[in-house]
Amino acid sequence: MSNLKPLQIDIISDVVCPWCYIGKRRIENALALVPDVAVEVNWRPFLLNSWVPREGVSRDEYLTTKFGSPEAYKAIAGRVVTAAGEEGLIYRPELIKRQPNTIDCHRLIHWAGAKGKAAEMKQRLMELYFADGSDLTDVNVLVQAATDCGLDADDVRKRLATDEDVALISGQAQQAVDNGVSSVPIFVFAQKYTVSGAQPAEQLARAILQVAAEMNAQAAE
Repeated sequence: MSNLKPLQIDIISDVVCPWCYIGKRRIENALALVPDVAVEVNWRPFLLNSWVPREGVSRDEYLTTKFGSPEAYKAIAGRVVTAAGEEGLIYRPELIKRQPNTIDCHRLIHWAGAKGKAAEMKQRLMELYFADGSDLTDVNVLVQAATDCGLDADDVRKRLATDEDVALISGQAQQAVDNGVSSVPIFVFAQKYTVSGAQPAEQLARAILQVAAEMNAQAAE
């Protein structure tokens, strides 16, 4: 299989989606289970809360709008916190004070991708949000995240002050919606097969092996 063209895996997700946070770790664990399969992973943007303005809203306002009240979310959050912990991740919802619009986060991931660091940037932004409760609408937080991933701080700050790639990210996120995506994460294998949700690593690994085997058989024909 290693001589084949790499298996393309497109992952549609958002940095403020807790199941995307968990799903990222699970797909990484899945890939570790199938080291002989060459893959090309692409991180595709999704705006989980496209109604949130660019400057963000308070977390309480967001939770009230989406779940009815902050208290209503607490019952849901417990299960997600536990699931994250089982993957070695930290989710502290009580630290989050502001709900961001994530277009700028996706721009950073896109720019980091030019340096082969999209996954690293995505992970850093998720850690800042879920573990530290950082405000992802704060340009200083975003610039520091970029710096942590090896990007030039001054360059990133200048680019964030423009509309560079806003239309691109918005268009890609809308395309996902137009294709029927309403919840994330979504894993698309070889642009043909879709797995929805943060499935266990073993299940994702089986999907990878099945699609890679099909690609191998087609290449042998």
